[in-house]
Amino acid sequence: MILRSSLFVLGLFVAGQAAAQDPCADYVPQARPQNVGRDDVGQDMDAIQEQGHMLFAVYEDFPPYSWEQGGKPVGVDIDIARIIAEDIGVEARFNFVDAGENLEADLLTNIWKGAIIGGRIANVMMRVPYNSAFKCRVEQVVFTGQYAGESIAIAYDKNSYPEEKPVPAYFRFDSVAVENDSIADFYLASFGGGQMASNVRRFPTMADGMAALNAGDVMAAMGPLNQLEFGLSDSSAVHQPPLAGFAVSEWTLGVAVNFRYRPLSYAVDDAINYALQDGRIAAIYESYGLTHQAPER
Repeated sequence: MILRSSLFVLGLFVAGQAAAQDPCADYVPQARPQNVGRDDVGQDMDAIQEQGHMLFAVYEDFPPYSWEQGGKPVGVDIDIARIIAEDIGVEARFNFVDAGENLEADLLTNIWKGAIIGGRIANVMMRVPYNSAFKCRVEQVVFTGQYAGESIAIAYDKNSYPEEKPVPAYFRFDSVAVENDSIADFYLASFGGGQMASNVRRFPTMADGMAALNAGDVMAAMGPLNQLEFGLSDSSAVHQPPLAGFAVSEWTLGVAVNFRYRPLSYAVDDAINYALQDGRIAAIYESYGLTHQAPER
């Protein structure tokens, strides 16, 4: 499964930094949903507190962020969602969702409209990349609660690199694992005019790539820092060297809430802000062996 947020970031990489100069230059107003019933667009704060629970959309089979273990939801995003729900005074419930065609489709399906058949609208969607240009294009969603940053890193076999840690230029000769069609895949495929194409090994998930690294099938792996950290073994390590020509090697993650429910979005943002300030979110990352990268708020 290729997570749509990875493709969203890939889109930022292709666009470069032009959007930062005028993030809403290409803004085209969206049509407002008409005749949409209350049950189709989620519930407001009063209804959430009255029913005693709220629903979070999280990506399925996506460690270390959200997956099921022994029939129970676990992961960084699961634990952060529970903090949000606890602060609001309700129980957190979870809807594990597949990635759609793109991030807009994920938000439409899970936050403000629902799938054509059997769709479940969530009150909050976790792990949504934040970008001001994208925010202009998707009016039906409030992007709030930025809780972490993410950035690209390189994991490596310590025996293969006992002294110097690998940088992208090494992969002209050394094998490197990437998630197929990810931003790291795109970067390495274009780096140096395609000189390292024969050494890039593509895997369905970053977890598969890290398993290959730990098994000695590749010498390195490149992808989001936290995913690499989660897959480390005694034989591997990770670092973040300068990445020449990488337009978007880091990004901010937050949550999405239906635009009709501003009070809920304020409550969610407050809960996340408190948890950032008192260290609870950093502690969650640490409990999974991960580095918490502060978001740009």
